[in-house]
Amino acid sequence: MAKKKIGHLKNVSLKKYCKFLDELGCKCNRTKGGHMHYSRKDLTRPLTLQTHKDPVPEFIIRNHLRLLNITKETALSILSEI
Repeated sequence: MAKKKIGHLKNVSLKKYCKFLDELGCKCNRTKGGHMHYSRKDLTRPLTLQTHKDPVPEFIIRNHLRLLNITKETALSILSEI
């Protein structure tokens, strides 16, 4: 039986990723220089994005998913709906 292909987190545009974070209840509480900082009440640290990196690098998304405690599959299903 062949394994079902999950998808990838490459080529997620900055605009789409910001909407994704908004869907998860994160708020952009400040923008300084070339960085946007998102936070949520239960997070131990802010999620930082570089505004000049579009699409968002996959390693940044993976780090954010770890902090948000979300699986790759869940993230891909939310991103597909945006």
